[in-house]
Amino acid sequence: MNQFSRETGELSSTGPTGPWLSLVGLGEDGPSGLCADALAALKQAEIVFGGERHLKLIGDVPGEARAWPQPFRNALPAILAERGRAVCVLATSDPFHYGIGAGLTKALAPEEMRVIPQLSAFSMACTRMRWPQEECALVSLHGRALQRIIPLLQPGARILALSWDESTPAAVAALLSERGLGASSLTVLEALGGPKERIRETRAQDFAFDGIVPLNMLAVSVVADDDAQILPLANGLADEWFENDGQLTKADIRAITLSALAPRAGELLWDVGAGSGSIGIEWCLRHRHNRAIAFEEQPERAARIGRNRLALGAPPIEIVEGKAPGSFAGKTSPDAVFIGGGLTEPGLFEAAFAALKPRGRLVANAVTLEGEARLAALFAQHGGNLRRIGIAHLDPVGTMHGWRPAMPVTQWRVVKP
Repeated sequence: MNQFSRETGELSSTGPTGPWLSLVGLGEDGPSGLCADALAALKQAEIVFGGERHLKLIGDVPGEARAWPQPFRNALPAILAERGRAVCVLATSDPFHYGIGAGLTKALAPEEMRVIPQLSAFSMACTRMRWPQEECALVSLHGRALQRIIPLLQPGARILALSWDESTPAAVAALLSERGLGASSLTVLEALGGPKERIRETRAQDFAFDGIVPLNMLAVSVVADDDAQILPLANGLADEWFENDGQLTKADIRAITLSALAPRAGELLWDVGAGSGSIGIEWCLRHRHNRAIAFEEQPERAARIGRNRLALGAPPIEIVEGKAPGSFAGKTSPDAVFIGGGLTEPGLFEAAFAALKPRGRLVANAVTLEGEARLAALFAQHGGNLRRIGIAHLDPVGTMHGWRPAMPVTQWRVVKP
């Protein structure tokens, strides 16, 4: 069986091991921008996989050219079906920056694949803009919600965003203008690295570019008006950030609750009785790799969580509509659980605690006597920490002011053995 040699980049028939797949980064300059190793991999390949744009750029190849299957999720199985043959996979620039490289790495042993990358579009954009990459926020909007850019919109920020298509620049300009960021500089970088490269700059509020090519990158230099909508970085967002029907963990209690949940990077939260979704959303905003599952019985509230999710940056929250604990079935075990509603529902705590990973944290809040009694019983059984949280806000009293206390919240936190 013919195989590639990692050292020479040539085919050999010495045995069943070795890189049979070459992953080649391709720029807008096509084959003229490829190094000798990449050209050799193309020449020796029996099969060349790539998008229609890639195959058009590369031109004729000695082997069989195959465009990505549709839908794209079928691409990986199609590649793996040719395991052992000499295969070349074309990707855009750096295959490991929002590219197919991550998927291939999960499916292949390191010795099965050799990688020949090029500069990523983000790197090229930084050189064109003269921006140090370490000072930039990087995000892909390709195949992802436009709202992912919202948490990055901080005063003075420099953002590089990979567009979905030619419509993305206008959509980002509109979003910036709607949020009081219309004075921000918006640069559209098209077909970077190729003969048709073009760079145009304007203010978001003045955006009027046409004829934009689908493959483009945005560089945003954020300028905020005095009343701009800037998403704060702290726990406990103001209640006004969340659409709600009153079923909302209020900002002060939410900040304390997030502190008790103690989010860590890459962790999964179950938000049980999610209401408006505020706890799960803020959990995800703490780190870009955090995820949450929001369990909500009422359909209108579940829909509201979806709207709040988009308005606050489209974090990775799965919304499960249904009655807990039955709705827990089949869901990934969480690193932390918050029970904000349904605490007295038979079996709910037991099912959530059983699903929680060892050393995971569970936090439950209660405002009723019945809920407080349930927490006292659970504390007696499992230990942990109980506290009562009292908050008062200043309100007008006639021509003067006085403190108006909110309902006290009893909070229990426990770490699973």
